[in-house]
Amino acid sequence: MEKTAGILIIGSEILSGKVTDENSPYLSRELRSLGVDVKRLVVLPDDEEVIAEQIHAWAGQYHYLFACGGVGPTHDDVTIAGVAKGLGKKVIRDPSLLALVQKLYPPPVTEAMLKLTEIPEGAELIMAEDLRYPVVTLSNIYLFPGIPELLRKKFTAIKERFRSDPFCLKKIFVKSPELEIAQHLSTVNALYPALGLGSYPVLRHPEYQVMLTLESKDPAYLDQAFFHLLSLLPREIVMKIE
Repeated sequence: MEKTAGILIIGSEILSGKVTDENSPYLSRELRSLGVDVKRLVVLPDDEEVIAEQIHAWAGQYHYLFACGGVGPTHDDVTIAGVAKGLGKKVIRDPSLLALVQKLYPPPVTEAMLKLTEIPEGAELIMAEDLRYPVVTLSNIYLFPGIPELLRKKFTAIKERFRSDPFCLKKIFVKSPELEIAQHLSTVNALYPALGLGSYPVLRHPEYQVMLTLESKDPAYLDQAFFHLLSLLPREIVMKIE
């Protein structure tokens, strides 16, 4: 069965344009390379109710749900509370996280520090040797910080648990505009409904005008569709294949 994922990027600073989202492109690429199909991506504000609604709606739709951002110690870090509410859980303070916070930070223990010990009731803590703070997960939901460097480090530490059958990819670069090849693409798309067929115009490239991508987890199926499409395209417009 093909593994699927949804990504929640949480942060009012993203929606206001103050900060550029780097996390969704990274996660999308990484998950694709692991054989996971990202089905949906949404950016949410730092609003507990909005987060709860989205978690409730998406939790059962995908194999994995990644919530990124809003897990720090400040007033606008409400992702933990939103996830808990969306799943009908309480927010609790985890004793092992309290011990970790006391080890990492000098006394006294402040309310901000205590917030770092909060998790949804029933959550699991995933530790790794190179992580200062564990990844919090509950059911199929994984919580990550919004800081790109920290998110990447945490995801790298646990990424192998998501690995599935890989996607196979082939590319065809043509020097004709999309209008001239659209019918050929429609033909192949109809004959191979399980194929991921994409057409992407490339402006001002000296050699080609469109990049075509063909994807499948079945190498034989992909080859069949690939050579069928090649047979339809005039040879003189095919500049290269990968």
